[in-house]
Amino acid sequence: MGRIAGVSAAETRERLLRAAADVFAERGYDGTRVADIAAAAGVSNGALYAHFGSKAELLAAALREHGRRVLATLFAADPDRSIAGLLLALGRRLPRRRDAPGHLIVEALVAARRDDDLAGPMRDYVGERAGWIADLVGAGQSGGELDPAVSPNALAHLCLLLAMGSALITPDLHEVGDEEWTALLTRLVAALAPAGTTPSQTAAHPSETAQRSASP
Repeated sequence: MGRIAGVSAAETRERLLRAAADVFAERGYDGTRVADIAAAAGVSNGALYAHFGSKAELLAAALREHGRRVLATLFAADPDRSIAGLLLALGRRLPRRRDAPGHLIVEALVAARRDDDLAGPMRDYVGERAGWIADLVGAGQSGGELDPAVSPNALAHLCLLLAMGSALITPDLHEVGDEEWTALLTRLVAALAPAGTTPSQTAAHPSETAQRSASP
């Protein structure tokens, strides 16, 4: 099985990423072989290696693709959403039941603790996510939505802890009502606004950094 006739390189890469997300979620990182992913995508091992150098690289790429897809969906729903509104929208997703790609982060973090080949790509991935959130916070501060006294790095770290923790505490272990969770997040985001303002009073558009992160 080589590249499927009539399918572009970009489409082949997309097939591989979707297959990887499904197979990793089903079998775990250690239990997945490169050949399993290639077979699920309908391509040869050689075609897979033409796009990704290793199983570790493929897992990290699958994580990035899932993150971009989530952001693209949010922007499509409301392209004029403010930075504060984007943070709130992302937070509202956390307690919800996840699909297979949404569980990749758990598998990746656990596997990275015992696999040196994956540890490097995961450090890069987490660093990229932290940098993107910090840039988003900085844009919100520049636009007057978020308090300039807040550390972008510290807030990015908090967001990562919440996001990755939510992948472990699934609704079947502990569930919270959407209204309760939204009310709490709204209060937290309001606390990040400059003195004398609220997030609803700002009208800034999403930053270019956020829009680039949502693009393929």
